[in-house]
Amino acid sequence: MASDARLDLDGTDRALIAALQRDGRLSIAELGRLVSMSPSATGERLRRLTEAGVITGYVATLSPAALGYSITAFVRLAYPTGNYDPLHRVLDSTPEVVEAHHVTGDDCFLFKVHARGMLDLERITGRLAALGSITTSVVYSSPLDGRALDPA
Repeated sequence: MASDARLDLDGTDRALIAALQRDGRLSIAELGRLVSMSPSATGERLRRLTEAGVITGYVATLSPAALGYSITAFVRLAYPTGNYDPLHRVLDSTPEVVEAHHVTGDDCFLFKVHARGMLDLERITGRLAALGSITTSVVYSSPLDGRALDPA
């Protein structure tokens, strides 16, 4: 679907999307019961929403802290060149960088990073700093983390 196109969603589509954002493990039968539709009709709706690019996937959400990543940080990078190959190599070899965004403003990129400790964060930011000037902000807490998108 084109980035400026918008699929017209009806109430059933919005209810399905909201339910899946709350619990992506719901079966098609359970979803159908929630929206008063048969499993086959519900499956068809989900197929249509997926083909239209509204639903882009299903994932398990993990707790970084439970996996030993006690530090979350945002790193801004002022990247001095238009050659993105070195950047892509660093991102491909640094799994602790879990988000990367090309942004406007003084910095070119914004990264979300999980680290096991300060030495680990220093190692990760050192890899990014080899690409250009960085600024690092360590997260104290996240009062809003991963809000579901309202499909209305």
